[in-house]
Amino acid sequence: MNADTLTALDLVSLALGLLRGRGSSTRTILGLAGPPGAGKSTLARHLVAEVERREGPGSAAYLPLDGFHLSAAQLDRLGLGQRKGAPPTFDAHGYLALLRRVAADRFQDIYVPDFDRELDEPVAARHVVAPHARLVITEGNYLAAAEHPWPEARRLLRELWYVDADDAVREERLIRRHRDGGRDEATARHWVTHNDHPNGEYVKAGRALCTRIVRVEGLPVVPEGRSVS
Repeated sequence: MNADTLTALDLVSLALGLLRGRGSSTRTILGLAGPPGAGKSTLARHLVAEVERREGPGSAAYLPLDGFHLSAAQLDRLGLGQRKGAPPTFDAHGYLALLRRVAADRFQDIYVPDFDRELDEPVAARHVVAPHARLVITEGNYLAAAEHPWPEARRLLRELWYVDADDAVREERLIRRHRDGGRDEATARHWVTHNDHPNGEYVKAGRALCTRIVRVEGLPVVPEGRSVS
């Protein structure tokens, strides 16, 4: 499957299209997968903002996988501090449980964790899925992974888009991100080479499981600080 290079407006139109036609009476969950630095979180936030602008406040919501990253204390306990961002450093089953609740519960506010790039730690309840939210956009590196429990999570998604970007572009974004987060140039490059790169190669294996492969053009630039992916 080849990647479609689409404008921001094209992608908003596709997201809005998920709220029309068959199945539109139920809550729709759109997933965004892709390697570190591809632009998943920027695209997700943009889509949520634009859907809300057209459909009304609270009509869309954001659910990032990064909110389920293990804390530094747990990473230290497990000896995974140097693998931050790799598959075992996420609470995948906790993510799946919340995704199931989002799909089934239309009567309560559902609070969603995120990852605080200044604290370099996950934080609780930064986002909320309101009862009237019709579109929930969830994004993360491993949504297209083959290992358990990711296939169970994918069954809850209407579509799963793979967000693609050239490796050189991603590398520069990641180096800048890590430097903005406090690492020096050499440490940032070492982290990208020995951690982000292998994680990205693992993610690429799931391209074929995605509904659509997109390359994004024309999204607003969002300042980035610390990030795990």
